[in-house]
Amino acid sequence: MHPINPNNEYNHMTQQEGDRQQGYGLLKGKKGIIFGALDDRSIAWRIALACKREGADFVLSNAPIALRLGTLDALSEETNAPVFPCDVSDDADVEGLMKKTAAHLGGVDFVLHAIGMSPNIRKKKEYNDINYNWYQQTLNISAVSLHRVLHFAEKTGVLNDRASVVALSYIGAQRIFSKYSDMNDAKALLESIARNYGSRLAGRGIRVNTVSQAPTKTSAGTGIKGFDGMYTFAEKIAPLGNPSADECADYCVTLFSDLTRKVTMQNLYHDGGFVTSGISEEMIEDLAKLYSERESGE
Repeated sequence: MHPINPNNEYNHMTQQEGDRQQGYGLLKGKKGIIFGALDDRSIAWRIALACKREGADFVLSNAPIALRLGTLDALSEETNAPVFPCDVSDDADVEGLMKKTAAHLGGVDFVLHAIGMSPNIRKKKEYNDINYNWYQQTLNISAVSLHRVLHFAEKTGVLNDRASVVALSYIGAQRIFSKYSDMNDAKALLESIARNYGSRLAGRGIRVNTVSQAPTKTSAGTGIKGFDGMYTFAEKIAPLGNPSADECADYCVTLFSDLTRKVTMQNLYHDGGFVTSGISEEMIEDLAKLYSERESGE
C-alpha cells in the first residue's frame, strides 16, 4: 500500500468540511416536521440546522413546558421555521399540529422524532422501585408518541408518499444500562413501533427507521445520573469513538434524502462501531492496571 501523504489528506478533509458547511442540496424542495429541539446542544437542534443547510423547509415543535425552558425561538429565527407547541401525549394537540403544519407547508416529506423523558430518572427512582404513573408517562411521551404522530399524520393527510420518518433511539433498547432505567423499555417500544408502522406505510413508499445514537453530550443526556461513565465507556470501546450531535445530524439528513429510499424498518446504529465491538485493548489495559492496583492495596 502507498503511504498516505499527510498534506493531501489534510486538503481532502478541508475540502470535505467546506462542502459539508455549504451543503449538497440533498433536501432541496423537501418539507418536514422536527420534534424535540430544546437548545443548541440538542441533537434535534443540530439536525434542524443540517436540514436547513441541505435546502429543507420545516416546522419546529416541542412541549409547551420545554419551550419555556429552552431557547427554540433562536433556532426558529436562524432557520426561518415557525414553532408550533405540541403535547405529544395529547391526541387533540397532535392532530392540531398536523393541521397547522398542512396549512403552513402543505404535505411533509420527513419527520424527526427526538422526544424522550423519564420522571423516574429525573426523580432518581430505581428501576425495581419505580412509580408506575411516571412509568406510563415515560412510555407515552418517549415511545407511544411516535405512534400518535404517525397516526395523525396519516389521518390528516399531511404525510406525503415516499416520506421518511426517523426516531432517535439508544442501545439501551437491546442492552441494559442500569442508570437508563425505564428509558431502556421506552426505546425498545419506540423501535417496535417504528417497525410496525414501517410495514404498514411501505405501500406508499414511506420509510420509518430509528437511529441508535451513541451517548451524546446534550442537555438531556448529561441530566442522566452516571452519564459521564456511559459516555467514557462507549468512547473507549467504539473504534471510531462517539459521534457528535452534528455527525448524527449529517447521518439523519441522508435518511431524509432520496439516497436511502429503500431503507426502512431498521434500527440503524450510529455509534462509531460500539455495537459490534467487544472490548478495546486500551480498556483491557486500563482494567488490568486498575484491578492490579486494587489487589496491591488489599
